Order: sequence, then C-alpha cells, then structure tokens
Amino acid sequence: MDTAERALLAETVNEAVANATDADAALAQLGWLEMLAAEPDAAIEIVFTALGACNARASALDDVIVAALGRAPRPDLAALLPPFGEWDAPAAHGIATTRVTTATEIVVGAEVLPVSNVEISALHGIDPTAGFARVTVVSNARPDGWDIAVAHARRAIAYQASGASRTMLDLARAHAVEREQFGRPVARFQAVRHRLAEALVAIESLDAALVAAADAPGPETAALAKVIAGRTARTVAAHCQQVLAGIGFTTDHPFHRYLKRTMLLDGLFGTADDVVVAIGRQLLATRTVPTLVEL
Repeated sequence: MDTAERALLAETVNEAVANATDADAALAQLGWLEMLAAEPDAAIEIVFTALGACNARASALDDVIVAALGRAPRPDLAALLPPFGEWDAPAAHGIATTRVTTATEIVVGAEVLPVSNVEISALHGIDPTAGFARVTVVSNARPDGWDIAVAHARRAIAYQASGASRTMLDLARAHAVEREQFGRPVARFQAVRHRLAEALVAIESLDAALVAAADAPGPETAALAKVIAGRTARTVAAHCQQVLAGIGFTTDHPFHRYLKRTMLLDGLFGTADDVVVAIGRQLLATRTVPTLVEL
C-alpha cells in the first residue's frame, strides 16, 4: 500500500466511523477483516486511530487478538481479554468487548468455547459507554503465541490512544482560538501556547514510538508504545483540561468522553506504570538491555 492509497483509506475510515451509529457495522462494510488479513499493520494503525479520534465503540480488538493467536477472526467470535490492569493470558475470568453479547463463541486461552458456557455481566467504571463486560469462565489453558497477541493488542490500543489524544488537543485548540479574555483570544497567551505545545510534543513522541513498533514489531517495542501511549494521554489530558478551564471539568463539553476513554485504554493489557515496573524487573533479572530499534 503506497502513501496515496494509505491516505485515501485513512480518510475513508475516518469519515465512515465519524458518521456511523454502529462503528462495527461501518467497519464491516469497509472490509475491516479483509484489511486486517491483507495489511495488518496499516489496518490496525488506521482503524484504531480513527476509533480513538471519534471516541467510537467497536469490537475490532477481538479480531486483532484472534488473528494474532492464529485463528480466523469473524464477527461472531469474541476474545477474552485479561482483567483490567493485567496482561497475562486470561484463565478463569477477564473482560470482553461489547461483541461478547452477540457472539456465539469466545476464544479463551487455547480453547474456543460457546458463549453460553461463560457468565457475562456489565462492567461499570470510568467509561461505561465503552461497552466492556466482565466474563467468568473455567479454563486454565495458556494459548501458544499469547505474547504476540499481547503485542498486537498493545499496539492497537496505543493507536486508539493516539487518535483520542489528537482529538483532545483539537478540542482545546479550538476553545483557545474562540475563547476571549481581556479582549483577545486566550490562544495568544503564552501559558496557553506552552500547554498546547507540550501536548503536541507528547503526541508526536507517541506517533514516533508507534512507527518504531511497526518497523521492529515485537513484545518489547509494543510494550514501549503502550507505556508512551498511557503517559501521552495523561499529559495531553492534563494540559488540555487546563486550557479548556472550567468547561473542561464538566460533562457539557465532549472532552470528558475522551478523557474517560483514554483512562480505560490505559488499563487494558497493563497500565503504563505497571508495564514499566514489569520491564524494570525483567532488566534486573536478565542484566541485559535489548536493542529495541536499530538506528
């Protein structure tokens, strides 16, 4: 896929997701599964960035995990994700996307079980509109290739966080241009410009990490991207909320939806802080530092 084709596909996906009441249906109509099979890296980047930018609810993460585990993804096949804040292969319990409510089967470890064999309950938390559910099941099998599935999922989530972060920055920038104090737009105040600039630098750093993770795919680079995604979203949200001022702390402005979604995304497959601790422990145990990207 050349640059022009990639840009056209990204524009098409963004428009479809932004205008859809059902993001899963829109992605299906665009041939999401075919894209994932033909161009997995580009498909994950484009689709999850769009989902983040539009704060859309979708179950595409199921397909990413199922495909990474060597199975053929399909709309009626859900995947059991690790409990919030964890990334080990789920066994007796975990969480699932909104797909689990309509799927006929669910991938649990190395098994594919009928959804009727698991107990599903709504998962309430910081972002109940995301549609995640709590799932309880009896299964102790760890699937082959789980580390690869975690890497794919972390990259997908990082792209979604990147898209959401850019939208938060756009919302804050638009507010700064429109809002006036002392007879001039607040965008002209140096403190506001510094905050917006810091947010942009954080987003560009995340995008650079995602490019590196795509160029040198693996568990280590995916973990790095996931860590930077969590910290970027935190940085961007803090700066943008300050630029938005009082309205940014209310539910009258759309900013709160992106803040909640990025907080949720940070906890999927390990929070930024927990992943950093795990990496540190691994480095201490092995006494070696891996080469993440060839310079």
